Amino acid sequence: MTPHLTTEAFAALGGPDLVYVRPVKAEEVLAGAPKEALQSFELLPDQILYAVHRADGARLAVLTDRESAYAAAVANELAPVSVH
Repeated sequence: MTPHLTTEAFAALGGPDLVYVRPVKAEEVLAGAPKEALQSFELLPDQILYAVHRADGARLAVLTDRESAYAAAVANELAPVSVH
């Protein structure tokens, strides 16, 4: 049986330094971003990007590849894990 954790309980597991990296479609990112912030980006809606999230689910960053997402997390002294 898989345990069910609340957002708060999951966040407490790794403390403030735990982040996860997961693939997201560009359309998901585009939907929540201000149009002015996207003027210099050319993204296809089905393009896969990689989002860095805090353990509570808050998105911290979006990068074009998994390696860059991990590197950004490590550069900011965070402990990245992968989520499928």
